Amino acid sequence: MADTDQSFTTDIEAPIDACESVLLGFERYPEWSSPISSARVLARDEAGRGRDVEFELDMKLRTIRYVLRYAHDLPARSTWELVEGDVTSVTGSYDFEALGPRRTRATCRQAVDLGFWLPGFVRRTFEQKALRDSVLEFKAEAERRARAAG
Repeated sequence: MADTDQSFTTDIEAPIDACESVLLGFERYPEWSSPISSARVLARDEAGRGRDVEFELDMKLRTIRYVLRYAHDLPARSTWELVEGDVTSVTGSYDFEALGPRRTRATCRQAVDLGFWLPGFVRRTFEQKALRDSVLEFKAEAERRARAAG
């Protein structure tokens, strides 16, 4: 069971469909998400969206591999949970709220259990920074794609 639940919300200058496209474009994550060195869709849902996705993260000291299972209720929400990997537990979600035709509020929630002990303050600080950085990289990619689309 994950022992730390974090959330981070930001407004994105991109329409909700651009955010959905970034979220579902798993194979492109290594292009814009700094810790992700590999992302591969292992199984798709009935709509052809990634359901089981394998990730490898370069954590500098070692590479961490895990598979997440996604459930999509888009355009509003996607959730995920750990299927297998080098961590004990991961659950999370992205919630999208249209703030207008070209603006979206995104909230990412995630709970992670790394499977090894870290002092509480160190763990919370690391997880808060990792979540914040991940959402801000997501935001930058969605905004870049929205600008490119005109």
